[in-house]
Amino acid sequence: MFKVHVWCGKCVTKSLELFYGCFSCTCVRPRYKRLVDNIFPQVPQDGLVKSNMEKLTFYSLSSPEKLDRIAEYLFQRASRDMSRKKSEYVVMAMEAMDQLLLACHAQTLNLFVESFLRMIQKLLESTEPDLQILATQSFVKFANIEEDTPSYHRRYDFFVSKFSSMCHSNHSDPNVRTMIRVAGIKGLQGVIRKTVSDDLVENIWEPVHMDKILPSLLFNMQDSKYYKRDDYSPGLEDKNDPGVLADTCIRELIGRASFGHVRSVLRPVLRHLDLHNLWVPNDFAVHTFRIIMFSIQSQYSYAVVESLMSHLDENSGSSARIRTSITHVLSKIISISAEESVGPSVLEIINSLLGHVRVSASRRQDAEETQYMEALISCLGEFTAHLPDYQKVEIMVFIISKIPGEKKPPELLLQEMLLKSLLIVCKKYTNVSMNTTFPVSLLEPLLRLCANGEAVLLVQSVLHQLLDRHENLSKVYDPSLDHQSISHDQCSRADTMFLRKYGDDMYSCLVDCLAAPFNLEILRAVYSTLALIAIELVTVTTLPSFLAMIYSLQELAMGQNSLNLSQKCNLHIMAICLLNLVSDLLQISGMKVYAQSVIDKRREVAPYLLPAVREDHRLDSLKDISSELLIDESKLGDCLRQSGVDIPSSTSLVHRHSWVENTGVSMKGSNSDLTTLDIDSANSTPGVQRKYPHEELSFEAMKRVLAESSDVVKAHEKQKQEQLFQTFRNTTFQEMIIRNTVKDEDTLQSKLMDLLNKTQLTPQLPLNDAPPIYEQLFPELFAY
Repeated sequence: MFKVHVWCGKCVTKSLELFYGCFSCTCVRPRYKRLVDNIFPQVPQDGLVKSNMEKLTFYSLSSPEKLDRIAEYLFQRASRDMSRKKSEYVVMAMEAMDQLLLACHAQTLNLFVESFLRMIQKLLESTEPDLQILATQSFVKFANIEEDTPSYHRRYDFFVSKFSSMCHSNHSDPNVRTMIRVAGIKGLQGVIRKTVSDDLVENIWEPVHMDKILPSLLFNMQDSKYYKRDDYSPGLEDKNDPGVLADTCIRELIGRASFGHVRSVLRPVLRHLDLHNLWVPNDFAVHTFRIIMFSIQSQYSYAVVESLMSHLDENSGSSARIRTSITHVLSKIISISAEESVGPSVLEIINSLLGHVRVSASRRQDAEETQYMEALISCLGEFTAHLPDYQKVEIMVFIISKIPGEKKPPELLLQEMLLKSLLIVCKKYTNVSMNTTFPVSLLEPLLRLCANGEAVLLVQSVLHQLLDRHENLSKVYDPSLDHQSISHDQCSRADTMFLRKYGDDMYSCLVDCLAAPFNLEILRAVYSTLALIAIELVTVTTLPSFLAMIYSLQELAMGQNSLNLSQKCNLHIMAICLLNLVSDLLQISGMKVYAQSVIDKRREVAPYLLPAVREDHRLDSLKDISSELLIDESKLGDCLRQSGVDIPSSTSLVHRHSWVENTGVSMKGSNSDLTTLDIDSANSTPGVQRKYPHEELSFEAMKRVLAESSDVVKAHEKQKQEQLFQTFRNTTFQEMIIRNTVKDEDTLQSKLMDLLNKTQLTPQLPLNDAPPIYEQLFPELFAY
């Protein structure tokens, strides 16, 4: 029997093909190939045949198992057309793949994607910009599709490398160059979106990828003109500008970074800035790190600061200009991370900054090195400005603990820099309570540094910033008699207690600053400090110590010391200005009238003892100054008593050694008042007989008794020490053991028995030998 084959009319004329079989006949080819062939027109300018493309799409959806074959056949056709330079058919094949990609469901994409990516790779490898841009657009469409099933074998090494190279295109045509760079950036953005959210695909955070992606993006950003504008804001400019697109891509990449990936991103950024010398000037570096800080998750922002500070450590051998620029970048971003820095990370950052200040201070100083240290101090201030106040106090204590006590030139420079660091932290601090603002660990070192002539002005500036709660510093800069514009509130009880506790020490240190020859700057600084203390802290109960300090200033001006006449005149001016200030603040009429009388007398006779202070007082001597021109403690005490302030007549307003223990002024309600009242009432009450009526009861007599008793105590102590020395020198070791051994009669039990015998409370013994009652009632609880 013969089998009859029926062929189509197109194949009848092909006798050779009939002989070998019609292997190329369209009628017997697989349906998916026929559907694919039908989408391509005879004339390439006509584009895809839409009706046939719809048939192919329907077939793909109804037979998803054919997707991989369809994609493979499309890839083969496109490869053949590329080799034949038929770009129009290549574009149509890519367009068909795009439509199939968007029409397919997510769970069937793995059957299609491999050939799709091979197709994109083939187009990217071509030298024609149009095909490269077309492939990039298709890849971006693919990147925006979320896949349900991960692909373990898919890799994107080629795409990262190719897109990165496109970002560096240097095509001769500027428009083409821009289009290729835009395509490269969009391609990188697609790779990031496709890989960063899927842990099962290739790790895009590896250095081999980050070292290509980030430099490519930064290259386009620095070549853009937009970041240099002050009003720059991404999203408002041309989306086809490579710099704007690179900015957006970096923000997206940083925003998706977890804590473990932050340093993977920062390392190539820092390397790019180093290799391309972008630290000086640092406009682009500041712009880049601001993008990073505003894009990264807030809880990871301090990691950026740590990385930048580590980079500063690595550049310790670089020029001062580079280190200064890095520090300026740090200053611009460190405030952003301050709110997220807690606990040890705060002191770690502060310690690192202070460490750089210490290293810089030990180097040979020039203008650039000084500028670097100033930049470090500014950076520290920016960081602390956004911290809560309690952390600022801890930082101030931490900084002052690092200040050296030696007076060698390198140490003096470091001391100055650290005090400037302390000052910039103080400027950011808000004082609510003096006890909180001045812990002992801060106040004591500050007062100790007041004795250092080189640091006295900086210490006074620190005190000014911490004391001035009502912005009065500019109003008390110079000794003056006009205090009308000063802001003043009633002092709290806690602040009053603070001044009672530490006021004398503060006054003593401030007066000591003026005991040695000083200039007008030091005088003005100390006056401002004392005036701020008067404004913020002095009340009626703490007034005696303040008045005693004023009188001490006058005594210092009248004493025999190394001060010249101009300095002594300035001390007199300072004393009367402080007296007038505290009189105006407390509104004590008697003291105010007395202060005004002294001022009026000086204005008539000695105007050189009134403001303003100056260095050229033309005087021969201050010995001829009458008592009417000076502050008289007895007259001042009488004026206070007339105003209702009770001060005993024997009390002195002068502090001789300690303003806490030897203060003579006693206000109403004070302990010294109670003591004086008890003594006076004992003298005046009838029927009360003193034990020793012949003894004199006065303040001078008490001082004399105390002085005599102290001499007796000292002599007695000296005699005891001599006896102890002779005992240890002449007594043998055995005798010393016997003498110092506790004897039976010296035991606690023996002493107690002696006391009981003396008070006739000897313990009662039991009358018979019967067992105790608890043994009789509960015999089972006892073992015999």
